[in-house]
Amino acid sequence: MFSHSDWVNKSKNFRFDLELGAIALVYFVQGALGLAHLAVSFFLKDRLGLSPAEVASLVGIAMLPWTVKPLYGMISDSFPIGGYRRRPYLVLSSLLGSIAWLCMAMVVETPLAATIAIGLASLSVACSDAITDALVVQRARSESEGDAGSLQSFSWAAVSVGAISSAYFGGFVLERWGTQVVFEITAALPLLVAIAAFAIADLSAKSENSAIDSTQPNIGHQWHQLRQAFTSKQIWLPAAFIFLWQATPSADTAFFFFTTNELGFNPEFLGTVRLATSLAGLVGVWIFQRYLKSVPMRRIFLWTTLISTILGLTSLILITHTNRSLGIDDRWFSLGDSLILTVAGRIAYMPVLVLAARLCPEGIEATLFALLMSVMNVAGLCSYQLGAGLTHWLGVTDVNFANLWILVLITNLSNLVPLPLLGWLPEQTAVTAAREPQLSLTEASNTEVPRVETVAVTIPVRQTEKLTQ
Repeated sequence: MFSHSDWVNKSKNFRFDLELGAIALVYFVQGALGLAHLAVSFFLKDRLGLSPAEVASLVGIAMLPWTVKPLYGMISDSFPIGGYRRRPYLVLSSLLGSIAWLCMAMVVETPLAATIAIGLASLSVACSDAITDALVVQRARSESEGDAGSLQSFSWAAVSVGAISSAYFGGFVLERWGTQVVFEITAALPLLVAIAAFAIADLSAKSENSAIDSTQPNIGHQWHQLRQAFTSKQIWLPAAFIFLWQATPSADTAFFFFTTNELGFNPEFLGTVRLATSLAGLVGVWIFQRYLKSVPMRRIFLWTTLISTILGLTSLILITHTNRSLGIDDRWFSLGDSLILTVAGRIAYMPVLVLAARLCPEGIEATLFALLMSVMNVAGLCSYQLGAGLTHWLGVTDVNFANLWILVLITNLSNLVPLPLLGWLPEQTAVTAAREPQLSLTEASNTEVPRVETVAVTIPVRQTEKLTQ
Protein backbone atom coordinates (compact mmCIF):
# COMPACT_ATOMS: atom_id res chain seq x y z
CA MET A 1 0.00 0.00 0.00
CA PHE A 2 1.31 3.45 -0.89
CA SER A 3 1.61 6.11 1.78
CA HIS A 4 0.00 9.48 1.19
CA SER A 5 3.37 11.07 0.40
CA ASP A 6 4.20 8.31 -2.13
CA TRP A 7 0.87 8.85 -3.86
CA VAL A 8 1.42 12.61 -3.97
CA ASN A 9 4.89 12.16 -5.45
CA LYS A 10 3.61 9.78 -8.12
CA SER A 11 0.78 12.16 -8.96
CA LYS A 12 3.20 15.01 -9.37
CA ASN A 13 5.38 12.94 -11.69
CA PHE A 14 2.46 11.70 -13.78
CA ARG A 15 1.95 13.22 -17.18
CA PHE A 16 0.18 12.04 -20.29
CA ASP A 17 2.64 10.43 -22.65
CA LEU A 18 1.54 11.80 -26.02
CA GLU A 19 3.78 9.49 -28.04
CA LEU A 20 2.57 6.41 -26.17
CA GLY A 21 -1.00 7.51 -26.81
CA ALA A 22 -0.17 7.85 -30.51
CA ILE A 23 1.33 4.35 -30.59
CA ALA A 24 -1.78 3.01 -28.86
CA LEU A 25 -3.97 4.69 -31.47
CA VAL A 26 -1.98 3.13 -34.33
CA TYR A 27 -2.36 -0.34 -32.85
CA PHE A 28 -6.04 0.28 -32.07
CA VAL A 29 -6.64 1.19 -35.72
CA GLN A 30 -4.88 -2.00 -36.83
CA GLY A 31 -7.37 -4.00 -34.79
CA ALA A 32 -10.34 -1.85 -35.79
CA LEU A 33 -9.63 -2.35 -39.50
CA GLY A 34 -11.27 -5.72 -38.98
CA LEU A 35 -14.44 -3.72 -39.51
CA ALA A 36 -14.13 -4.42 -43.24
CA HIS A 37 -13.31 -8.13 -43.06
CA LEU A 38 -16.84 -9.40 -43.50
CA ALA A 39 -17.64 -6.69 -46.03
CA VAL A 40 -14.71 -7.81 -48.20
CA SER A 41 -15.93 -11.41 -48.07
CA PHE A 42 -19.46 -10.50 -49.13
CA PHE A 43 -18.21 -8.01 -51.72
CA LEU A 44 -16.07 -10.64 -53.44
CA LYS A 45 -18.82 -13.25 -53.23
CA ASP A 46 -21.91 -11.23 -54.12
CA ARG A 47 -20.77 -8.07 -55.93
CA LEU A 48 -17.99 -9.61 -58.04
CA GLY A 49 -19.49 -13.11 -58.19
CA LEU A 50 -16.24 -14.92 -57.42
CA SER A 51 -16.19 -18.63 -56.64
CA PRO A 52 -14.84 -20.02 -53.35
CA ALA A 53 -11.58 -21.05 -55.05
CA GLU A 54 -11.13 -17.60 -56.58
CA VAL A 55 -11.77 -15.83 -53.26
CA ALA A 56 -9.29 -18.09 -51.44
CA SER A 57 -6.65 -17.43 -54.09
CA LEU A 58 -7.24 -13.67 -53.95
CA VAL A 59 -6.91 -13.69 -50.15
CA GLY A 60 -3.58 -15.47 -50.46
CA ILE A 61 -2.30 -12.90 -52.95
CA ALA A 62 -3.38 -10.07 -50.63
CA MET A 63 -1.11 -11.54 -47.94
CA LEU A 64 2.02 -10.95 -50.05
CA PRO A 65 2.90 -7.55 -48.49
CA TRP A 66 3.24 -9.23 -45.10
CA THR A 67 5.77 -11.76 -46.37
CA VAL A 68 8.39 -9.02 -46.81
CA LYS A 69 7.62 -7.00 -43.68
CA PRO A 70 11.32 -6.67 -42.65
CA LEU A 71 11.89 -4.80 -45.91
CA TYR A 72 9.76 -1.87 -44.77
CA GLY A 73 11.85 -1.33 -41.68
CA MET A 74 15.03 -1.47 -43.75
CA ILE A 75 13.66 1.09 -46.22
CA SER A 76 12.59 3.37 -43.39
CA ASP A 77 16.03 3.17 -41.79
CA SER A 78 17.96 3.63 -45.04
CA PHE A 79 15.92 6.23 -46.94
CA PRO A 80 14.70 9.11 -44.75
CA ILE A 81 12.03 11.38 -46.22
CA GLY A 82 12.58 15.04 -45.51
CA GLY A 83 15.24 14.02 -43.04
CA TYR A 84 12.91 11.79 -40.95
CA ARG A 85 12.66 8.01 -40.79
CA ARG A 86 9.34 7.24 -39.07
CA ARG A 87 6.72 9.97 -39.34
CA PRO A 88 6.66 10.36 -43.16
CA TYR A 89 6.29 6.63 -43.71
CA LEU A 90 3.43 6.43 -41.21
CA VAL A 91 1.64 9.30 -42.95
CA LEU A 92 2.20 7.90 -46.46
CA SER A 93 1.16 4.37 -45.51
CA SER A 94 -2.01 5.62 -43.81
CA LEU A 95 -2.94 7.74 -46.84
CA LEU A 96 -2.35 4.71 -49.04
CA GLY A 97 -4.73 2.69 -46.87
CA SER A 98 -7.44 5.33 -47.01
CA ILE A 99 -7.17 5.57 -50.80
CA ALA A 100 -7.33 1.78 -51.13
CA TRP A 101 -10.52 1.52 -49.07
CA LEU A 102 -12.12 4.46 -50.91
CA CYS A 103 -11.38 2.63 -54.15
CA MET A 104 -13.10 -0.46 -52.74
CA ALA A 105 -16.12 1.72 -51.97
CA MET A 106 -16.35 3.67 -55.23
CA VAL A 107 -14.12 2.34 -57.99
CA VAL A 108 -13.53 -1.41 -57.79
CA GLU A 109 -15.69 -3.38 -60.20
CA THR A 110 -13.38 -6.22 -61.33
CA PRO A 111 -11.44 -9.00 -59.57
CA LEU A 112 -8.12 -7.49 -60.71
CA ALA A 113 -9.02 -4.08 -59.27
CA ALA A 114 -10.14 -5.75 -56.03
CA THR A 115 -6.86 -7.66 -55.78
CA ILE A 116 -4.86 -4.46 -56.24
CA ALA A 117 -6.96 -2.44 -53.78
CA ILE A 118 -6.93 -5.14 -51.08
CA GLY A 119 -3.22 -5.68 -51.64
CA LEU A 120 -2.53 -1.96 -51.19
CA ALA A 121 -4.64 -1.91 -48.02
CA SER A 122 -2.62 -4.87 -46.73
CA LEU A 123 0.62 -3.09 -47.68
CA SER A 124 -0.53 -0.01 -45.76
CA VAL A 125 -1.10 -1.95 -42.53
CA ALA A 126 2.09 -4.01 -42.90
CA CYS A 127 4.21 -0.89 -43.40
CA SER A 128 2.67 1.06 -40.51
CA ASP A 129 2.99 -2.02 -38.31
CA ALA A 130 6.70 -2.34 -39.10
CA ILE A 131 7.31 1.34 -38.38
CA THR A 132 5.35 1.29 -35.13
CA ASP A 133 7.08 -1.90 -34.00
CA ALA A 134 10.39 -0.07 -34.50
CA LEU A 135 9.12 2.74 -32.27
CA VAL A 136 8.13 0.22 -29.60
CA VAL A 137 11.60 -1.35 -29.76
CA GLN A 138 13.19 2.08 -29.32
CA ARG A 139 11.06 2.82 -26.29
CA ALA A 140 11.57 -0.67 -24.85
CA ARG A 141 15.30 -0.03 -24.58
CA SER A 142 14.60 2.65 -21.98
CA GLU A 143 12.27 0.45 -19.93
CA SER A 144 13.35 -0.43 -16.44
CA GLU A 145 13.90 -4.10 -15.66
CA GLY A 146 10.73 -4.17 -13.61
CA ASP A 147 8.72 -2.81 -16.52
CA ALA A 148 10.20 -5.14 -19.15
CA GLY A 149 7.49 -6.40 -21.47
CA SER A 150 4.93 -3.75 -20.50
CA LEU A 151 5.07 -2.04 -23.91
CA GLN A 152 4.28 -5.23 -25.78
CA SER A 153 1.45 -6.00 -23.38
CA PHE A 154 0.20 -2.47 -24.00
CA SER A 155 0.29 -2.93 -27.79
CA TRP A 156 -1.47 -6.31 -27.55
CA ALA A 157 -4.19 -4.68 -25.47
CA ALA A 158 -4.64 -1.83 -27.96
CA VAL A 159 -4.97 -4.20 -30.92
CA SER A 160 -7.38 -6.43 -28.98
CA VAL A 161 -9.60 -3.51 -28.00
CA GLY A 162 -9.72 -2.35 -31.62
CA ALA A 163 -10.51 -5.83 -32.94
CA ILE A 164 -13.20 -6.54 -30.37
CA SER A 165 -14.84 -3.14 -30.78
CA SER A 166 -15.14 -3.61 -34.54
CA ALA A 167 -16.08 -7.30 -34.56
CA TYR A 168 -19.86 -7.02 -34.20
CA PHE A 169 -20.10 -3.48 -35.57
CA GLY A 170 -18.75 -4.60 -38.96
CA GLY A 171 -21.55 -7.12 -39.40
CA PHE A 172 -24.17 -4.71 -38.04
CA VAL A 173 -23.28 -1.93 -40.50
CA LEU A 174 -22.96 -4.37 -43.38
CA GLU A 175 -26.41 -5.82 -42.67
CA ARG A 176 -28.09 -2.41 -42.70
CA TRP A 177 -26.16 -0.22 -45.14
CA GLY A 178 -24.07 -2.53 -47.33
CA THR A 179 -20.44 -2.85 -48.28
CA GLN A 180 -19.96 0.68 -49.60
CA VAL A 181 -20.72 2.30 -46.25
CA VAL A 182 -18.45 -0.17 -44.44
CA PHE A 183 -15.57 0.59 -46.82
CA GLU A 184 -16.12 4.35 -46.46
CA ILE A 185 -15.99 4.11 -42.67
CA THR A 186 -12.91 1.91 -42.90
CA ALA A 187 -11.23 4.48 -45.17
CA ALA A 188 -11.43 7.02 -42.35
CA LEU A 189 -9.57 4.83 -39.85
CA PRO A 190 -6.06 5.10 -41.39
CA LEU A 191 -6.39 8.90 -41.26
CA LEU A 192 -6.23 8.57 -37.48
CA VAL A 193 -2.80 7.01 -37.93
CA ALA A 194 -1.70 9.96 -40.06
CA ILE A 195 -2.78 12.32 -37.30
CA ALA A 196 -1.10 10.21 -34.62
CA ALA A 197 2.16 10.28 -36.61
CA PHE A 198 2.66 13.94 -35.74
CA ALA A 199 2.77 13.01 -32.04
CA ILE A 200 5.67 10.63 -32.67
CA ALA A 201 9.07 11.81 -31.45
CA ASP A 202 10.99 11.33 -34.70
CA LEU A 203 14.56 12.66 -34.57
CA SER A 204 15.95 13.94 -37.85
CA ALA A 205 18.34 11.64 -39.69
CA LYS A 206 21.14 14.21 -39.36
CA SER A 207 20.88 14.24 -35.60
CA GLU A 208 21.17 10.44 -35.59
CA ASN A 209 24.21 10.27 -37.89
CA SER A 210 26.71 10.01 -35.07
CA ALA A 211 24.76 7.16 -33.48
CA ILE A 212 24.49 5.39 -36.81
CA ASP A 213 28.19 5.79 -37.50
CA SER A 214 29.00 4.32 -34.12
CA THR A 215 27.05 1.17 -34.97
CA GLN A 216 28.60 0.59 -38.39
CA PRO A 217 31.38 -1.70 -37.10
CA ASN A 218 28.71 -4.03 -35.67
CA ILE A 219 26.90 -4.63 -38.96
CA GLY A 220 29.29 -7.37 -40.02
CA HIS A 221 28.93 -9.03 -36.65
CA GLN A 222 25.13 -8.85 -36.86
CA TRP A 223 25.18 -10.36 -40.35
CA HIS A 224 27.39 -13.16 -39.03
CA GLN A 225 24.92 -13.75 -36.17
CA LEU A 226 22.03 -13.86 -38.62
CA ARG A 227 23.76 -16.46 -40.80
CA GLN A 228 24.72 -18.45 -37.72
CA ALA A 229 21.13 -18.37 -36.50
CA PHE A 230 19.71 -19.67 -39.79
CA THR A 231 22.25 -22.49 -39.91
CA SER A 232 21.51 -23.53 -36.34
CA LYS A 233 19.18 -26.49 -35.95
CA GLN A 234 17.90 -24.88 -32.79
CA ILE A 235 16.22 -22.25 -34.95
CA TRP A 236 15.60 -23.62 -38.44
CA LEU A 237 14.10 -26.93 -37.30
CA PRO A 238 11.37 -25.29 -35.17
CA ALA A 239 10.85 -22.73 -37.95
CA ALA A 240 10.42 -25.51 -40.51
CA PHE A 241 7.93 -27.33 -38.29
CA ILE A 242 5.89 -24.16 -37.74
CA PHE A 243 5.91 -23.49 -41.49
CA LEU A 244 4.52 -26.95 -42.21
CA TRP A 245 1.97 -26.56 -39.42
CA GLN A 246 0.74 -23.26 -40.86
CA ALA A 247 0.90 -24.28 -44.54
CA THR A 248 -1.67 -27.08 -44.42
CA PRO A 249 -4.63 -26.32 -46.72
CA SER A 250 -7.60 -24.32 -45.47
CA ALA A 251 -11.30 -24.81 -46.23
CA ASP A 252 -12.35 -21.58 -44.53
CA THR A 253 -13.40 -19.73 -47.69
CA ALA A 254 -15.48 -22.62 -49.03
CA PHE A 255 -17.07 -23.01 -45.61
CA PHE A 256 -17.90 -19.29 -45.57
CA PHE A 257 -19.78 -19.73 -48.86
CA PHE A 258 -21.62 -22.72 -47.40
CA THR A 259 -22.72 -20.90 -44.26
CA THR A 260 -23.97 -17.86 -46.18
CA ASN A 261 -25.41 -19.40 -49.36
CA GLU A 262 -26.62 -22.73 -47.99
CA LEU A 263 -27.35 -22.04 -44.31
CA GLY A 264 -28.36 -18.41 -44.81
CA PHE A 265 -26.16 -16.85 -42.12
CA ASN A 266 -26.48 -13.07 -42.41
CA PRO A 267 -23.70 -10.49 -41.82
CA GLU A 268 -24.96 -9.46 -38.39
CA PHE A 269 -24.85 -13.02 -37.12
CA LEU A 270 -21.37 -13.51 -38.58
CA GLY A 271 -20.34 -10.32 -36.79
CA THR A 272 -21.65 -11.84 -33.58
CA VAL A 273 -19.60 -14.98 -34.23
CA ARG A 274 -16.53 -12.87 -34.87
CA LEU A 275 -17.04 -10.94 -31.64
CA ALA A 276 -17.49 -14.16 -29.68
CA THR A 277 -14.39 -15.77 -31.21
CA SER A 278 -12.33 -12.63 -30.52
CA LEU A 279 -13.24 -12.91 -26.85
CA ALA A 280 -12.65 -16.66 -26.95
CA GLY A 281 -9.16 -16.00 -28.28
CA LEU A 282 -8.42 -13.93 -25.17
CA VAL A 283 -9.69 -16.82 -23.06
CA GLY A 284 -7.24 -19.09 -24.87
CA VAL A 285 -4.37 -16.70 -24.11
CA TRP A 286 -5.39 -16.58 -20.45
CA ILE A 287 -5.56 -20.39 -20.20
CA PHE A 288 -2.10 -20.69 -21.71
CA GLN A 289 -0.61 -18.03 -19.42
CA ARG A 290 -2.35 -19.39 -16.33
CA TYR A 291 -2.01 -23.14 -16.72
CA LEU A 292 0.11 -24.21 -19.69
CA LYS A 293 3.27 -22.10 -19.74
CA SER A 294 5.16 -24.86 -17.96
CA VAL A 295 3.89 -27.64 -20.25
CA PRO A 296 6.47 -28.85 -22.83
CA MET A 297 5.83 -27.52 -26.33
CA ARG A 298 5.67 -30.93 -27.94
CA ARG A 299 2.89 -32.00 -25.61
CA ILE A 300 0.89 -28.79 -26.22
CA PHE A 301 1.19 -29.17 -30.00
CA LEU A 302 0.31 -32.86 -29.91
CA TRP A 303 -2.85 -32.54 -27.85
CA THR A 304 -4.13 -29.26 -29.27
CA THR A 305 -3.64 -30.57 -32.82
CA LEU A 306 -5.44 -33.83 -32.05
CA ILE A 307 -8.28 -32.05 -30.25
CA SER A 308 -8.63 -29.36 -32.93
CA THR A 309 -8.67 -31.99 -35.69
CA ILE A 310 -11.39 -33.99 -33.96
CA LEU A 311 -13.44 -30.88 -33.26
CA GLY A 312 -12.87 -29.63 -36.79
CA LEU A 313 -14.47 -32.79 -38.11
CA THR A 314 -17.69 -31.74 -36.39
CA SER A 315 -18.15 -29.46 -39.40
CA LEU A 316 -19.32 -32.61 -41.17
CA ILE A 317 -22.31 -32.65 -38.83
CA LEU A 318 -23.24 -29.17 -40.01
CA ILE A 319 -22.55 -29.93 -43.69
CA THR A 320 -24.73 -33.05 -43.64
CA HIS A 321 -27.39 -31.27 -41.51
CA THR A 322 -27.16 -34.03 -38.91
CA ASN A 323 -27.39 -31.37 -36.21
CA ARG A 324 -30.93 -30.61 -37.30
CA SER A 325 -32.00 -34.19 -36.71
CA LEU A 326 -30.46 -33.85 -33.25
CA GLY A 327 -32.55 -30.75 -32.62
CA ILE A 328 -29.58 -28.35 -32.66
CA ASP A 329 -30.02 -25.12 -34.62
CA ASP A 330 -27.41 -24.38 -37.29
CA ARG A 331 -26.44 -21.07 -35.73
CA TRP A 332 -25.99 -22.36 -32.21
CA PHE A 333 -23.99 -25.34 -33.45
CA SER A 334 -21.71 -23.16 -35.57
CA LEU A 335 -21.18 -20.62 -32.79
CA GLY A 336 -20.31 -23.22 -30.15
CA ASP A 337 -18.03 -25.09 -32.52
CA SER A 338 -16.19 -21.90 -33.48
CA LEU A 339 -15.66 -20.87 -29.85
CA ILE A 340 -14.10 -24.18 -28.86
CA LEU A 341 -11.87 -24.29 -31.93
CA THR A 342 -10.69 -20.73 -31.33
CA VAL A 343 -9.68 -21.44 -27.74
CA ALA A 344 -7.81 -24.60 -28.74
CA GLY A 345 -6.12 -22.88 -31.67
CA ARG A 346 -4.97 -19.91 -29.61
CA ILE A 347 -3.54 -22.20 -26.94
CA ALA A 348 -1.52 -23.95 -29.65
CA TYR A 349 -0.40 -20.69 -31.21
CA MET A 350 0.80 -18.88 -28.09
CA PRO A 351 3.91 -21.05 -27.54
CA VAL A 352 4.82 -20.45 -31.19
CA LEU A 353 5.00 -16.71 -30.59
CA VAL A 354 6.91 -17.10 -27.36
CA LEU A 355 9.39 -19.55 -28.87
CA ALA A 356 9.95 -17.40 -31.96
CA ALA A 357 10.79 -14.41 -29.79
CA ARG A 358 12.92 -16.30 -27.27
CA LEU A 359 15.07 -18.14 -29.81
CA CYS A 360 16.36 -14.95 -31.43
CA PRO A 361 20.04 -14.32 -30.57
CA GLU A 362 20.92 -11.13 -28.77
CA GLY A 363 21.66 -8.24 -31.10
CA ILE A 364 19.43 -9.38 -33.97
CA GLU A 365 16.19 -10.00 -32.09
CA ALA A 366 13.99 -7.66 -34.11
CA THR A 367 15.39 -8.66 -37.51
CA LEU A 368 15.25 -12.41 -36.93
CA PHE A 369 11.79 -12.30 -35.37
CA ALA A 370 10.48 -10.29 -38.31
CA LEU A 371 11.98 -12.87 -40.67
CA LEU A 372 10.38 -15.71 -38.71
CA MET A 373 7.02 -13.95 -38.90
CA SER A 374 7.51 -13.52 -42.65
CA VAL A 375 8.11 -17.26 -42.96
CA MET A 376 4.85 -17.87 -41.13
CA ASN A 377 3.03 -15.44 -43.39
CA VAL A 378 4.39 -17.27 -46.44
CA ALA A 379 2.99 -20.44 -44.87
CA GLY A 380 -0.39 -18.72 -44.50
CA LEU A 381 -0.27 -17.78 -48.17
CA CYS A 382 0.48 -21.41 -49.06
CA SER A 383 -2.43 -22.52 -46.90
CA TYR A 384 -4.90 -20.39 -48.81
CA GLN A 385 -3.50 -21.32 -52.23
CA LEU A 386 -3.55 -25.04 -51.41
CA GLY A 387 -7.10 -24.64 -50.14
CA ALA A 388 -8.06 -22.81 -53.34
CA GLY A 389 -6.58 -25.60 -55.45
CA LEU A 390 -8.42 -28.32 -53.53
CA THR A 391 -11.67 -26.34 -53.66
CA HIS A 392 -11.41 -26.02 -57.44
CA TRP A 393 -10.33 -29.65 -57.91
CA LEU A 394 -13.29 -30.95 -55.88
CA GLY A 395 -15.74 -28.75 -57.78
CA VAL A 396 -16.99 -26.82 -54.74
CA THR A 397 -18.70 -23.65 -55.97
CA ASP A 398 -21.04 -21.03 -54.58
CA VAL A 399 -24.02 -23.36 -55.23
CA ASN A 400 -22.49 -26.85 -55.35
CA PHE A 401 -21.41 -28.14 -51.93
CA ALA A 402 -21.70 -31.84 -52.70
CA ASN A 403 -17.98 -32.42 -52.16
CA LEU A 404 -17.50 -29.90 -49.36
CA TRP A 405 -17.41 -32.70 -46.82
CA ILE A 406 -14.41 -34.20 -48.65
CA LEU A 407 -12.64 -30.82 -48.63
CA VAL A 408 -13.26 -30.37 -44.90
CA LEU A 409 -12.13 -33.94 -44.21
CA ILE A 410 -8.88 -33.46 -46.16
CA THR A 411 -8.04 -30.08 -44.64
CA ASN A 412 -8.68 -31.27 -41.10
CA LEU A 413 -6.71 -34.49 -41.45
CA SER A 414 -3.85 -32.56 -43.05
CA ASN A 415 -3.33 -30.91 -39.67
CA LEU A 416 -1.93 -34.25 -38.50
CA VAL A 417 0.78 -34.33 -41.19
CA PRO A 418 3.41 -32.35 -39.21
CA LEU A 419 2.98 -34.41 -36.01
CA PRO A 420 5.65 -37.02 -36.88
CA LEU A 421 8.08 -34.08 -36.96
CA LEU A 422 7.36 -32.96 -33.39
CA GLY A 423 10.94 -33.87 -32.58
CA TRP A 424 11.98 -30.70 -34.41
CA LEU A 425 10.53 -28.69 -31.52
CA PRO A 426 12.40 -28.21 -28.23
CA GLU A 427 11.57 -30.70 -25.52
CA GLN A 428 11.32 -27.89 -22.99
CA THR A 429 8.69 -25.25 -22.58
CA ALA A 430 9.00 -22.19 -24.80
CA VAL A 431 10.41 -20.16 -21.91
CA THR A 432 13.09 -22.64 -20.85
CA ALA A 433 14.09 -23.11 -24.49
CA ALA A 434 15.11 -19.48 -24.42
CA ARG A 435 17.73 -20.20 -21.80
CA GLU A 436 19.86 -22.49 -23.98
CA PRO A 437 23.38 -21.03 -23.98
CA GLN A 438 24.56 -22.00 -27.45
CA LEU A 439 23.28 -18.85 -29.14
CA SER A 440 23.87 -16.33 -26.32
CA LEU A 441 20.15 -15.74 -26.03
CA THR A 442 18.70 -12.83 -24.09
CA GLU A 443 17.23 -13.55 -20.71
CA ALA A 444 13.58 -14.46 -21.02
CA SER A 445 12.57 -11.88 -18.47
CA ASN A 446 13.96 -9.07 -20.60
CA THR A 447 12.73 -10.26 -23.99
CA GLU A 448 9.92 -8.36 -25.65
CA VAL A 449 7.46 -10.82 -27.18
CA PRO A 450 6.19 -9.21 -30.41
CA ARG A 451 2.56 -9.24 -31.33
CA VAL A 452 1.10 -11.55 -33.89
CA GLU A 453 0.19 -9.66 -37.03
CA THR A 454 -3.26 -10.09 -38.47
CA VAL A 455 -3.49 -9.95 -42.21
CA ALA A 456 -6.65 -11.76 -43.14
CA VAL A 457 -8.92 -9.73 -45.39
CA THR A 458 -11.82 -12.12 -45.00
CA ILE A 459 -13.20 -13.58 -41.82
CA PRO A 460 -14.55 -17.10 -42.23
CA VAL A 461 -17.23 -18.30 -39.88
CA ARG A 462 -14.90 -20.88 -38.38
CA GLN A 463 -11.74 -19.41 -36.86
CA THR A 464 -9.27 -22.27 -36.68
CA GLU A 465 -6.52 -19.91 -35.51
CA LYS A 466 -4.18 -20.67 -38.38
CA LEU A 467 -2.07 -17.60 -38.94
CA THR A 468 -3.99 -15.34 -41.27
CA GLN A 469 -1.91 -12.38 -39.90
